[in-house]
Amino acid sequence: MAGATGFTQLLLLRGSPAGLAFDRTARVAVLVAGAWLVLLWLIRSREPEILGSGATEYTRVVHASGLAFGILSIAFLVLQLPGLRMQIVFAFPLGLLMLMVVRWLWRKRLIRERAQGECLSRAIVAGTREDVHYVIERLVRDSHHGYLVIGATTTDGLDSPISVDGRSYPVVGTIDQTAAYGRIAGADTIVVASTPRDDRDFVRRLGWELEGSAAELVLCNRLTDVAGPRLSLRPLDGLPLVQVKIPEFEGGMHAVKRATDIGLALFALVPILLLTPILAVIIKRGSPGPVLFRQLRVGRDGRQFWMLKFRTMTADAEGQRDALLVGNEASGPLFKLKQDPRVTRVGAVLRKYSLDELPQFLNVLRGDMSIVGPRPPLPSEVTTYDGAVCRRLYIKPGITGLWQISGRSDLSWDDSVRLDLRYVENWSIATDLMIMWRTAKVMIAPKGAY
Repeated sequence: MAGATGFTQLLLLRGSPAGLAFDRTARVAVLVAGAWLVLLWLIRSREPEILGSGATEYTRVVHASGLAFGILSIAFLVLQLPGLRMQIVFAFPLGLLMLMVVRWLWRKRLIRERAQGECLSRAIVAGTREDVHYVIERLVRDSHHGYLVIGATTTDGLDSPISVDGRSYPVVGTIDQTAAYGRIAGADTIVVASTPRDDRDFVRRLGWELEGSAAELVLCNRLTDVAGPRLSLRPLDGLPLVQVKIPEFEGGMHAVKRATDIGLALFALVPILLLTPILAVIIKRGSPGPVLFRQLRVGRDGRQFWMLKFRTMTADAEGQRDALLVGNEASGPLFKLKQDPRVTRVGAVLRKYSLDELPQFLNVLRGDMSIVGPRPPLPSEVTTYDGAVCRRLYIKPGITGLWQISGRSDLSWDDSVRLDLRYVENWSIATDLMIMWRTAKVMIAPKGAY
């Protein structure tokens, strides 16, 4: 950030009288850097709870940067001050890019250290055994969340450990002993999974008991897969209310998403069209048959469309499917084989690096798909849907999505559904950009692609 404003100052000095120009541009550069730093602080972009969180951290950096330059622009316009234009043209995009890169590098380092057992918050989870199990399961699923569960306190008072994914977590006492044990164990975080039914003041009293300690208090709600931007606190005297924004499946943000899809699809199709003749020759030489493979899929609101892919299997693959069903390794209505005999040698490489999905940008341009969205299901899958699973069809399916960056074919059916529903309920442009970025990394270092 300071480097970007300094670089812009050097550009301004070229061809200008040295003394006066330096004084004026230096003052503007210092003012811009100072305002930028203040807004980053005011919008809490350095709070420990969001560092390393991904989309939330990057969104706050972008908001702070835009607000800083917006305020400066208004002030310079009202006061008729010169020198800000070049800072907006050069320092703003360059500084924002540098900030995002530095934050990304620090995030990668933090995740790496957490995977090695460092920079973790020692946590105690309190609540009923069922809720404690639920919370621990999600806290320890990925080490980058930054929590190391050292124990639990429960409402039933039983001292038998809680087992999660083959690992036991000790129950150190009753829920009323949470603060005392937290002090003894030197816990950094107390996570309240649930409260005693007959004790409305439990959380307030726990907060009092933790006063003076280094531990922070975190309350868990069972609003499953509701993302932070949809939640807001409405303080009411004696009754704090958590307001949940109802998902919208039409409107301005969806128009922005569609415009983004069209722009990125047009941009991506240029290199794809140049690459297609080369891939076509390779596919043809690998096995006889068409270059493109069309498959009927189900899109938004149950509308069917023909999804395009580069062919990765033998031409008679569909005819062999029934004979291979007995060896199906996927769960639910999915059909997957890690060693599928129908996949050609060339097709295995295309699948590994997701190159077979490049023609789907044509589906995006036609409006059948989005770049980011739920996994596009087969008609046979949709006939098995019931209840909440049908909500996957509320928005357009995507070339990539949370399922693509979270393990792809290694995911169980339940995990795949859970990730798709989370996206449908909580998507945002910032989340889409994050998924696109992580998809590019997954293509370089593929996992679960077969």
